[in-house]
Amino acid sequence: MTREEIFIWCKRQYGTEPDYPWLDCNAVLRHRDTRKWYGLVMEVARDKLGLPGEGTIQVMNVKCDSLLIGSLREKPGFLPAYHMNKENWITILLDGGVPEEEIKSLLDMSYLMTGKQPKNKKSPS
Repeated sequence: MTREEIFIWCKRQYGTEPDYPWLDCNAVLRHRDTRKWYGLVMEVARDKLGLPGEGTIQVMNVKCDSLLIGSLREKPGFLPAYHMNKENWITILLDGGVPEEEIKSLLDMSYLMTGKQPKNKKSPS
């Protein structure tokens, strides 16, 4: 998926649009209710990610179940989270190598993980 395809899908799926807090091409995807980030779409220099070649690459960070992060990092198209907590976030390369359905599934997970959490009710003692 391209960044534009991700933005269109997120608007349809969650009713959210990208936010540009740094006044550049880097975009944050936020919940409408909590304002928490569920995605960060960035253009990053390839060398900062340890990738071969020159220039930049489009990537997206999503929050992810910590039990999945290790196995995802073993797959092509996934890296430790760039500029985020590497135990809870993962970077996806938006170079066409990760299937669209996998990106959507990870966005769904991130959206759910960063949304309003049900309050724990204390049991009477």
